[in-house]
Amino acid sequence: MTGEIPIADPQLGDAEAAKLTEVLDSGWLAGGPEVEAFEREFAAAHGADHAVATANGTAALHAAFEGLEIGPGDRVVTSPFSFVASANAVRLAGAEPVFADIDPETYALDPAAVDDALSAHDADAVLAVHLFGLPADVHALRDVADDHGVPLVEDAAQAHGATVDGRPVGSLGDVACFSFYPTKNMTTGEGGAVLTDDPDVAERVRRYANHGRATDGGTYEHVSVGHNYRMPALAAGLGRVQLDRLPEFTDARREHAAALTERLSAAETPVTPPVEPDGRTHVYHQYTVRCDDRDALASHLDDRGVGSAVYYPHVIPDQPAYDGVDADVPAAREAARTVLSLPVHPGLSDEDVRRIGDAVVDFGTVTADE
Repeated sequence: MTGEIPIADPQLGDAEAAKLTEVLDSGWLAGGPEVEAFEREFAAAHGADHAVATANGTAALHAAFEGLEIGPGDRVVTSPFSFVASANAVRLAGAEPVFADIDPETYALDPAAVDDALSAHDADAVLAVHLFGLPADVHALRDVADDHGVPLVEDAAQAHGATVDGRPVGSLGDVACFSFYPTKNMTTGEGGAVLTDDPDVAERVRRYANHGRATDGGTYEHVSVGHNYRMPALAAGLGRVQLDRLPEFTDARREHAAALTERLSAAETPVTPPVEPDGRTHVYHQYTVRCDDRDALASHLDDRGVGSAVYYPHVIPDQPAYDGVDADVPAAREAARTVLSLPVHPGLSDEDVRRIGDAVVDFGTVTADE
């Protein structure tokens, strides 16, 4: 064995170090030109008119709902199969999440289930999650949201640079939210961003993320209650370098994913590779497979020095924090039972990718012999 292959490996180098030194030397560590430049560049890269940088992805989601004026008494239809932050942000805004089932192949919201949930609960918004780097069926979800007269929010925390028919995620809903956690496709250390084409929403988001401070008033003029959700300048500087490198990271992830899919599809294994529907560009935040005996597969991979992880072992309505929330989501629960993510990050070598593929194929051989 030539070494362990981790499930994630943030790619940081000399350019990031130089940028951090530059920001430190400037003495401007909170707000200022570095954050403003990151906001402009990130918005432009994702085809949006406005960006508000935030302290993390959860802050972005919460501020987005405040910007949309979603609050107490409102309901938001969202995915039960996601990191809990997506539903938590709905509750933080004072609204209640309503869980619709997912498409079992893409792990994203099923538009038909969303339509039913909007009707049954008289809901006020849709929060679609682009899970594992694959965009949801945004065109269908947009149509459903428009039919019900409600905004569509994109949780693009795992989908930086993904596209639908050539358009970047982040430009397809009324508002979009990103995370820059260290394991994401690009990082600011911790951080997030809200994108929108609506200047009024952008202003409310920016105000909420800065203690309710008036965006056109004095330093201590606060017109509403808000939080300190601001992104530090050091994080923004790191993000600017990572954004420049995002196409390189995406190409590597997609190349690794293609090699894994080719290897797994050419062999008899009990493992189902991820899909990439026509018109949607998968950026493989995770390379997530399905396996009925995924715990045995994970153990097999571990024995061969290949990292793996389960994202996510429980649907959100089955979490203790959501005790008492009813959700008829069989496809989501089946996904939670069977998914396993394999390494696909840009730090992998060609030999690493071969080892990962061989280990999965070997698992199929071992199980066939039992």
